[in-house]
Amino acid sequence: MTATPLSILDLATVEADGSIADAFTHSVEVAQTAERSGYRRIWYAEHHNMASIASSATAVLIAHIAAHTNTIGLGAGGVMLPNHSPLVIAEQFGMLAELHPGRIDLGLGRAPGTDGATFRALRRTLQAADNFPQDVMELQRYLSDELPRTAVNAYPGRGTNVPLTILGSSLFGASLAAQLGLPYSFASHFAPQALTAAVQHYRAHYVPSEAHPTPYVSAGVNVVAAETDEAAEALYARTELDRVRRFLSRGRERELTTDEASQLFDTPAAVEIRGMLKYTAIGARDRVLNELEAFAKFADVDELITVHAAPTRAEQLASVRIAAPVPSA
Repeated sequence: MTATPLSILDLATVEADGSIADAFTHSVEVAQTAERSGYRRIWYAEHHNMASIASSATAVLIAHIAAHTNTIGLGAGGVMLPNHSPLVIAEQFGMLAELHPGRIDLGLGRAPGTDGATFRALRRTLQAADNFPQDVMELQRYLSDELPRTAVNAYPGRGTNVPLTILGSSLFGASLAAQLGLPYSFASHFAPQALTAAVQHYRAHYVPSEAHPTPYVSAGVNVVAAETDEAAEALYARTELDRVRRFLSRGRERELTTDEASQLFDTPAAVEIRGMLKYTAIGARDRVLNELEAFAKFADVDELITVHAAPTRAEQLASVRIAAPVPSA
């Protein structure tokens, strides 16, 4: 097993021939498998207007998964806070914390998690992202034991002290997390460029807080695990092509076929998409765990958020099992 704790980011992916209900059933199976296999926690990410991702209402999905598991940590990775009122998020995650004590945490991002048209449908303003630091601190107050400075409290929420993490893919999030004395998680599973610079900046400028006297960093990493190294390499080739197909299908009347995507595989747009998979551990169990530990040391992180990127749910679940901290019997 790895010395670095492993967690999972689950997007509740919807297969081309599957349903959203199927995706949620699969997410329960992933969580139950992860719980048996030693993963620390599972995060669910807020995305909107994406037919292949069903995790948009993170609090609702977390409640569903929590009802079907017993011990594993669950949280959002993350909630895009500018899309919401801090009070509403405090109430939602405060309720989850009251229902499932000690199991709930909350990652916070400032991106819209969607496209421009959906940005407007969310009633989000251009100024919302600028208010992100103030919104994080407001949310902290709602979740804390502090006496209210105004007549507004979060019920449930107040006193739950739901653990917060700042998410990011640039120096902005790293700087904010350091200033607030909060854990930081870098999205290197799809935005690898600024990983080392952001982690170094966060650690160098960290201001200790009562809840977090020392810095704590996690980072996303893709995992493609199979029974043999050769099978994993072949699976990664399919995963890479499927990623290109899905991304280049956005905005089209129909999704590209695999053959159509393969013809675009070396175009500048496809090369950029393939670059998102820069940090991917590929192989059978021993090789994958070695690669994950090497990545953790390279990135100087305390926890890895694994993203099992295989094209089908069956292959994703197999990857979760094979790369697990505790091997399956």
